[in-house]
Amino acid sequence: MVFNMVLIIVLIICVVTDIRKRLIYNKVIFPALILSLILHLILNGWSGLAASLLGFLIGIGILLIPYFMGGIGAGDVKLLALIGALKGPLFVLNTSIYMALLGGVIAICILIFNGGAFSRLKYYFHWLYAKKSGLTVPLAMTKDSLKSTYPYGVAIAGGAILSIVGKAWIS
Repeated sequence: MVFNMVLIIVLIICVVTDIRKRLIYNKVIFPALILSLILHLILNGWSGLAASLLGFLIGIGILLIPYFMGGIGAGDVKLLALIGALKGPLFVLNTSIYMALLGGVIAICILIFNGGAFSRLKYYFHWLYAKKSGLTVPLAMTKDSLKSTYPYGVAIAGGAILSIVGKAWIS
């Protein structure tokens, strides 16, 4: 129960700062991480601390490659690692599944409602028709379309909330 309360407080703070400033602050993540490790050691002993550290490592591992590729920020990686440290390995794995699904839905909504989405879709249909007809037309992607991002901390937090209230994918 105490871990859920800490998690929800941290998620609220991180979502607000991620939406407003596109940052997830270390001064929120690191104290919560230390508190998590101490509480796991006190309440669950060495096995609780080990599970917390394993969840932390799994949380880092899930988003490490997207971070190195430049697709996600370091704050997002640390937030998922904190979720793993607070709730353990299975919880962070379930959170990552919900996070990916929710992140995809958010990305699709941004593509649909962002200006120019329908003209790009029309262009892709013309490209497919040209491809079918044997013509080679380059699939043009503007640099702006490759740089559009959104605060992924929202998807991470939504995934964690869905893991708390929803059905576990991995048990």
